[in-house]
Amino acid sequence: MDHQLEKLILPIGTTLDRFIMKNQAHFPYATGELSQLLRDIALASKIVNREINRAGLINIAGGIGTSNTHGEDQQKLDVIANVRFTRALRLGGEVCAVLSEEEDDVIETDAYNGKYIVAIDPLDGSSNIDVNVAVGTIFAIYRRKSPVGGPITPEDYSQRGVDQVTAGYILYGSSTMLVYTSGTGVNGFTYEPSLGEYYLSHPNMQTPKDGKIYSCNEGAFHTFPEPVKDYLNYCKENNYSGRYIGSFVADFHRNLFKGGIFIYPQTKKDTKGKLRLMYECNPLAFIAEQAGGMATDGTNRIMEIQPESIHQRVPLFIGSAEMVKKAKAIVDEHATKEATNQQVEA
Repeated sequence: MDHQLEKLILPIGTTLDRFIMKNQAHFPYATGELSQLLRDIALASKIVNREINRAGLINIAGGIGTSNTHGEDQQKLDVIANVRFTRALRLGGEVCAVLSEEEDDVIETDAYNGKYIVAIDPLDGSSNIDVNVAVGTIFAIYRRKSPVGGPITPEDYSQRGVDQVTAGYILYGSSTMLVYTSGTGVNGFTYEPSLGEYYLSHPNMQTPKDGKIYSCNEGAFHTFPEPVKDYLNYCKENNYSGRYIGSFVADFHRNLFKGGIFIYPQTKKDTKGKLRLMYECNPLAFIAEQAGGMATDGTNRIMEIQPESIHQRVPLFIGSAEMVKKAKAIVDEHATKEATNQQVEA
């Protein structure tokens, strides 16, 4: 066969559907529902990807004039993405409840036989759509704890990150990628729009143990706690590169590949941090750890924090293990000094 022809008919790779089917036995309680749930999320992401790519053409960029439950201005695409994902999850039948950044309360799907709870940020960084910057979707899947067939309970939607069975994100950028873990490593899939399929492009992803990139909104530097200021000064003294996009998924994705740390601490304005535990921090912490990284609130492992509410906020340090350890060491050092000073004063 002609060499040029051989190149043209090389296999194009493994589709997401085929990968899920092949690896279904690795999923906890594998019975097919979780596989279908992942397909439902993938399908909704393809629709959202289409809407994002034509946002400027059909006037769906910009604000809608309303605020979500957190007091943040809603973008048109926030609402569209929320509808697309919640509709897909409702119709799929595998999910008994959805926690969404865009909804005040838990959404009960009336699928009483559904075995899973999904926590989702339908469109992270949506304010960047107007200037054509990468945005994303973040999701976490939990197995319900209440008996199947009955109503959901607070125990179902108050689970810690360690209880996640699957977590992932979709990055809508120069190419669209879906990255997820079910506790047996991290795999990335790139969307091929002409075929309408995600293909395995980044198997068994691992993040560098250390890095030279720090991602933080330094415009709020004067409002940060002293330990965070000290760590950022340490980064500058060691000639690290400051890289901050303002889309959590995009910043995390870059650091996952290149090695780095993303920081969103508490501030004088957001005294408990700004990022939400259930559908932003937990899922990306799961991915970070499966890829060899770490995630902490400065004191505690993110995935061991017990949620107190569905929209709970926490500070976040996430990324390459050595960088997170260094940031935590500085926080611990300040805490020790403060405790010692209090003892002396007493």
